[in-house]
Amino acid sequence: MIPLLFAIFSAMLGLGVVVPLLPIYARYLGATTLTIGLIYSSFSIARTTFTPVVGILSDRFGKKRFILLGLSMYSVVSVLYVTAKSATDLVYVRFLHGICSAMVIPCAMAYAGHVARRGEEGKTISTFNLAFLSGIGSGPLLGGMIKDLIGIKFAFVFMAILTSLSFFVVLTFVPNVKDGVKVRLLGILNRKTLSLMFFRFSTALRMSVLIAFLPILFLNFSGVEVGAVISTMVLSNAISQKVFAKKVDMSDRVKLATFGGVVAVTLFLLLPFVRSFYLALVISLIMGTFNGIATCSVGAIAVSLGRIYGHGSVMGLYNTAMGIAMFFSPLLAGYVADKTNLTNAFELVGFASLACLFIFKLLIRSDEVGV
Repeated sequence: MIPLLFAIFSAMLGLGVVVPLLPIYARYLGATTLTIGLIYSSFSIARTTFTPVVGILSDRFGKKRFILLGLSMYSVVSVLYVTAKSATDLVYVRFLHGICSAMVIPCAMAYAGHVARRGEEGKTISTFNLAFLSGIGSGPLLGGMIKDLIGIKFAFVFMAILTSLSFFVVLTFVPNVKDGVKVRLLGILNRKTLSLMFFRFSTALRMSVLIAFLPILFLNFSGVEVGAVISTMVLSNAISQKVFAKKVDMSDRVKLATFGGVVAVTLFLLLPFVRSFYLALVISLIMGTFNGIATCSVGAIAVSLGRIYGHGSVMGLYNTAMGIAMFFSPLLAGYVADKTNLTNAFELVGFASLACLFIFKLLIRSDEVGV
């Protein structure tokens, strides 16, 4: 599994380099605020639409094929970013980028679930998430350095190089696996899989709002301080999953996921009232840690359910919920913030996230998902 982890880290590092620079690049091409919103929304629409379909197909035909196709398309998309002539072009490029994402991340997660040993689901999924989040978390800093030193377009070239490297690593060292489970989409939409979707929807509601509005919430912070808060949140999430993986594999995963999620939501609701950088850093550290515990727990549940319904199918639904939340949450929060204020927007999203957590808890029982 090490070659797959290296490939995912490299691909996500390339993606992390580009994403924070995209609004700046769009402005350079003449984008309005609405167009920038469409650029980000097109990605979510494509990912949400294609993820469940790809997940089911990967169970039948193998994960490696879709990972390779997605990574090869990533490289093409990188070139299309550089050759874009207008902001409208970026809307179409981001849509294609969303299709790539629908192939790579859910299938790679499904691959990790497929090779996980019984009783070590948390350990395996936490290792995958560590590679995934480390790449995403390290990318923005590297992207800023590339932009300042050699220009913003070279960030997209760098993404092309990294995704091409990932493609050849997967092609050479990662064997193809398939679950052989033949199910229809409606056949796996049941109480247990819906519970995973509600949990993922809950975390993505908060994550998308943090990505979109945290720099505005902390206008009194410097750019470096805002970056430090975000990086601390992401990296503490990744590290805590690895640290607490053994605990997850030996404990009641439903209770751990619910508890970790509730603590993370509570801290999220406190963020609008924070004025000190150091307090924000502490909150982001603790919030990231409990997010990691909760995410690792639900990831382990998803691996267990994948043995029944197909790992690609389950991970496809799991990631589809994230895509839906990342499309609607910033729009809803932005509307509320315009009509009232940003604090109310954070409170609305926080309580909606909390409601989704309790629905998750009501829909699934601990005895249905192993330890």
